[in-house]
Amino acid sequence: MYNGIMNVYKEAGFTSHDVVAKLRGICKQKKIGHTGTLDPDAVGVLPVCFGSGTKLCDMLTEWDKEYIATLRLGVATDTQDLTGQVLFHVEEEALAALTEEKVKACILGFCGSYDQIPPMYSALKVNGKKLYELARAGKEVERKPRAVEIRELEILETDLPTVRFRVVCSKGTYIRTLCHDIGEKLGCGGAMASLTRSRVGIFGIEKALRLAEIEKLRDEDKISDIIISPDAVFSDCRGVKAVSAACRFLENGNKIPAGMLGDHVSLREKERLRMYDEAGRFYGIYEYDAGAKEAKPVKMFL
Repeated sequence: MYNGIMNVYKEAGFTSHDVVAKLRGICKQKKIGHTGTLDPDAVGVLPVCFGSGTKLCDMLTEWDKEYIATLRLGVATDTQDLTGQVLFHVEEEALAALTEEKVKACILGFCGSYDQIPPMYSALKVNGKKLYELARAGKEVERKPRAVEIRELEILETDLPTVRFRVVCSKGTYIRTLCHDIGEKLGCGGAMASLTRSRVGIFGIEKALRLAEIEKLRDEDKISDIIISPDAVFSDCRGVKAVSAACRFLENGNKIPAGMLGDHVSLREKERLRMYDEAGRFYGIYEYDAGAKEAKPVKMFL
């Protein structure tokens, strides 16, 4: 069984669930999960977790994400992208008052924190029902605004009424909604024309593999070469080897007394650690409690 994370390139036309289902068939393994949905028409990075790596799924959703998006001004749809039903459309001649400077200033003005109302066509649940299920039934419900963080915004290309931009954002940000909100602020409407997720945390699009490439590697018995071990995700945490006497604590996922972490280790309060045994086997992420002088397990990966 494979254990770890694979950097997958999700192609257009597939849901994130489709990718997982196909990988189960390719890799002949059931225990697989993805780390955050991408719309069917969107493409790009989809980290997929295998085996004990599935314990990372909830942690990886917290990572910042980078997208390359194309915004089409002058149109608004019910899905907030160009696949939806057009609610209104402004002729290009009527957009003549829009200047590149005005559009750029508006877009860059969204950098920072802002309250975003999730779209109806999303997988968020209200009273046990997914919003997109309600939307398809012709129902609309009130959604509470959620604080999101737009960490970086860069205009890549402007050819009005189309703008292509790069955005780095926090968990829970809808780029479709960002496009809609930009259009609304400009007073002409806006919808997302295309979306590529170029990065999720440490996983970049340049190393993401398509399903056909993964299948080829499977045939060459090289799948293990593209599985990234869970501890690699925590490269920002210090690696610590517990002494041999701590083995039973590690095996049971128990707290590790500071004295079993080696005399050379100088630990800080709440410092997170990658915990290994003396042989170098990775067990999990621990957090140091200076008051109790022990490291407590945060997430175990055995």
